[in-house]
Amino acid sequence: MALNLQGKTALVTGGGSGICLELVKKLLEEGSNVVVVDLGLRPEAEEVVKQSSSGPVKAKFIKTDVTKWDQLQASFDFAMKEFGRLDIVVPGAGVFEPPWSNFWHFNTGKDTIASSSYQTLEINVTHPIRATQLAIDYFLRQKLGHGVVVIVASIAAQLALMPTPMYAASKHAMSGFTRSLADLEPKLNIRVNAVAPGCVKTPLWTTDKLVWMDEETDAWVPAEKVAQTMIDLITKKENVGGTVLEVGVDLVRPVHELNDPGPSGRGHTVGRLAAVSNDVFSLIAQNFGK
Repeated sequence: MALNLQGKTALVTGGGSGICLELVKKLLEEGSNVVVVDLGLRPEAEEVVKQSSSGPVKAKFIKTDVTKWDQLQASFDFAMKEFGRLDIVVPGAGVFEPPWSNFWHFNTGKDTIASSSYQTLEINVTHPIRATQLAIDYFLRQKLGHGVVVIVASIAAQLALMPTPMYAASKHAMSGFTRSLADLEPKLNIRVNAVAPGCVKTPLWTTDKLVWMDEETDAWVPAEKVAQTMIDLITKKENVGGTVLEVGVDLVRPVHELNDPGPSGRGHTVGRLAAVSNDVFSLIAQNFGK
């Protein structure tokens, strides 16, 4: 399947900033209407939505907590009400294991006994799985004969990250989830594939994470390049269901299910990760065994 974006409608969670905002821009440029699903819009996203209001294709925003299934469902209904169709779903909202939902911050932040959940996993795993279920349902009910879901994985799906083990686990999960749905395309013409970016300087890289990077030796992958790869996952025939495309500074390549060599090259290194990993033991002493 090679989907032409002209006249299509896309729903993008996390479209208020970062990689998914760049994707929203590219979808508009390619002639697709876009429903931007997020808790809020950064100023640059507000401007994109505002400018599109007078154009031939439009971006519409709906405030949504993607961990709430009723709100997530409402965003799909909103897309149908506003544009009358839904062709593409990108459940791109995610977090990089912030302090309020970090494995090593035991029983603090939002991950408490009262909550009975890990917010990092609710956002990074449960939300895209639920969004994909909804997407398949809406695609089939419309009888358009096609549909595409692009999952946001990461090179973390091939790595061990001691400071952020739930983030690493979430991206391993989404890579496996994507591959497991490969057979939807030949049977139903519904394509589910994934992008696996290296290090992209987005708002997810908060101050506590930026210290991991060595600006002299590490490199950032441009968000625009990741967004273009997501467009390619939608539109190019060779990017069949189950494909996971890794994106570095200099290279885009498919990640093999078995015996993959792993990420290499610029945009895939975190120079101070070993030192940060040692800091985990201070958190263990602080938060565990009391």
